[in-house]
Amino acid sequence: MTRAIWTLFKKDLLLEIRQQYSFYGILLYAVSTLFVLYLSMDTPEPRVWNGLFWIIQLFICINAVAKGFLQESRGRWIYYYTLAHPVTIVLAKLLFNVLLMAAMSVISLGLFRLFLGAPYLNAGLFMGIVLLGGISLSLVFTFLAAIAAKAQQNAAILAILGFPLILPQLILLQQISSAQFSAGAANDWVPVALLLALDGLVVVLASILFPFIWKE
Repeated sequence: MTRAIWTLFKKDLLLEIRQQYSFYGILLYAVSTLFVLYLSMDTPEPRVWNGLFWIIQLFICINAVAKGFLQESRGRWIYYYTLAHPVTIVLAKLLFNVLLMAAMSVISLGLFRLFLGAPYLNAGLFMGIVLLGGISLSLVFTFLAAIAAKAQQNAAILAILGFPLILPQLILLQQISSAQFSAGAANDWVPVALLLALDGLVVVLASILFPFIWKE
């Protein structure tokens, strides 16, 4: 299974390298959005900065991650069915999207620092929170995209299912990151543990449910 996951991961990586317009399109979205924010408010206060950061991260994740399943045609899915187990495919997609969103999170944080400053106190710790948040968002939207890919109204299903599932993660990420903007705030590790538990639950659910969705 490990070898199959690695092969499928390399396939997605090569496609992403060849279809660079997707990556540059997401990068253009982030740069243009942040430039407009820079012209509108210059340097926002820390609470506003934090909220804007996670909102933009959410939309970056939707554009970067959801296409992994939605761009696959029915014929290609049938071909995959003859080559690999469905759990192998979904785990390869999860791994690829985690690494893709981690890279996009680092780039997004750098752009935020360039255009809107860096009001957080500990750069290393906040970077870890950003990577954790990017991974969490990518896992949820990869799982949702796997479900939506088998439905006729792909975008509508992704939006309807995504809001109630992503809301707890956004709340936890806000709580975790808010402590990095105040000198007197104490780091609370309970939200981090809850976020990691949700990530593990998403991986388990994807591994269990995707084979049944595949058969449909």
